[in-house]
Amino acid sequence: MTPSAPQRSRLEVAVVMERERAPNAWEDWCFRVVEVVPQQPGFGRAPRLLIDDGRCARWLYPGLTVELFRDEGEGYHLNLSSGRPVWFVMWRPEADDRSRARPEAVSLSYNEAGRWLDAQERVDSVPLQAEVVAWLQAYTDDHYRPEPKKRQRPASFLGPGRREPGGPDG
Repeated sequence: MTPSAPQRSRLEVAVVMERERAPNAWEDWCFRVVEVVPQQPGFGRAPRLLIDDGRCARWLYPGLTVELFRDEGEGYHLNLSSGRPVWFVMWRPEADDRSRARPEAVSLSYNEAGRWLDAQERVDSVPLQAEVVAWLQAYTDDHYRPEPKKRQRPASFLGPGRREPGGPDG
């Protein structure tokens, strides 16, 4: 995947999802994101089965867009500084066929993935390719400035009227 310029703020990708039949006694199906790959002209827009051996099946879901936004800069920074940058893929089981699941959105923002998880969505992460790491780093360097850390004075140095209620002196 070779994003052309740091100013480019969107990528077209496809997600490969895997379905495993009866992974244990309590589940009929298990789903997971295997990888995120660059969108290719031959992929088209419709999902397609790549392989199915009766136990394990892999599907390609093309045509997803990853877009970068300036107000998500902190989330990109957190992803990049994690030591293992990843794609975050939010997916859902198909409403009419519980034996299938489909990716709904792809992001590079740690914060956006956190909001999805807070909303009880299913989110998988898969490693980010080096070219995309470089592209995301360039975008983040251009558009994100961490807020300077503010030193907080200990409450003992504040007057009684400025201390938090319920604190040691409030």
